[in-house]
Amino acid sequence: MLLSERGRRVVVLEAAAKLATHQSGHNSGVIHAGLYYRPGSRKALLCAEGREAMYRFCAAEGIAHRRCGKLVVAIRDRDIPALDELERRGQSNGLTGLRRLTAGALREHEPEVAGVAGLWVPQTGVVDYSLVTAAYGRRAVQAGTDIVLNARVLDIAADGTEVRTVTTAGDFRARFLVNCAGLHADRVARLAGERTQVRIVPFRGEYFDLRPERASLVRGLIYPVPDPALPFLGVHLSRTIHDHVHAGPNAVFAFSRHGYRMRDFSMTDVADAVSFSGFWRMARRHWRSGLAEMRRSLSRQLFVRSIQELVPALREDDVVRGGSGVRAQAVDETGKLLDDFHIVRSSRALHVLNAPSPAATASLAIGREIADQVIEAMA
Repeated sequence: MLLSERGRRVVVLEAAAKLATHQSGHNSGVIHAGLYYRPGSRKALLCAEGREAMYRFCAAEGIAHRRCGKLVVAIRDRDIPALDELERRGQSNGLTGLRRLTAGALREHEPEVAGVAGLWVPQTGVVDYSLVTAAYGRRAVQAGTDIVLNARVLDIAADGTEVRTVTTAGDFRARFLVNCAGLHADRVARLAGERTQVRIVPFRGEYFDLRPERASLVRGLIYPVPDPALPFLGVHLSRTIHDHVHAGPNAVFAFSRHGYRMRDFSMTDVADAVSFSGFWRMARRHWRSGLAEMRRSLSRQLFVRSIQELVPALREDDVVRGGSGVRAQAVDETGKLLDDFHIVRSSRALHVLNAPSPAATASLAIGREIADQVIEAMA
């Protein structure tokens, strides 16, 4: 969209039959404020820029959205130091209106919540990113972009001064390739000849939904203080723009990069993961957390018990199985879960190899950075 608006001829190759089939359409729908991210990191900078750009875009396009704020809760006294760090990060990242809350003040925002302290973050909001993606598509087409659906990439090769991309929808030639393939970004990079040191490991995030008659227990967004060792935000409660209340997600290894159900299995995807040394180093480092997540995935009782730490009034029969999403998490050879956005550029291509949350929030800012880099590379 941004490249087309700058006068560049752009063709978007989409592997699926419609836009927002995967991560863009399977997420929490939260417009993140920028609270969690290391000051100065790409995530922090692009989230701050992208958040306000997203609010402006939604207003301009008439997309329903709500700047509702969110509550981060210290459930126990031992969570207080991490809450202190979140507050410092939020201030460093330019958030205004942050408010530290006592246990009593928590319940002014969420009457059913339990905790010893909290942080109110007013910049957070909610939206339906499927609608946002559809609007991106309309804007792009209006600016002259061609969007080709059902165009799964089969091969990429240099051909003179051009890059030739072979897809299930035909062959395409371009001066420059931008790889934003999400769950398959590492594979596309390798097809293009990039010797990347990271591999995409898919994690399925599973949600429960509160029954409509119990949804009044949650007014807005309630998050726990996250584990600083992991790039996940923990099981939380969120009221969506459509006024459904989701509980979750947990995070388990998905046996398919499109593994939205427990039974989904791809031998290719599993072999790709287990043949990577970084996967086993990651597993050794985080096996306790992984086991806890797996147990919670298999037991609604355990899942609800984790939610009850935030809202004790919730009961097991208050929730039903909801949807799920698959996170494209990049892991390096040391087993480290990459926490920041990771973009690699060569003379003829740019590869977005890690773009987890808050990528949807920051999408306009990420698009601006990619457009700047492409124009610089092609100059």
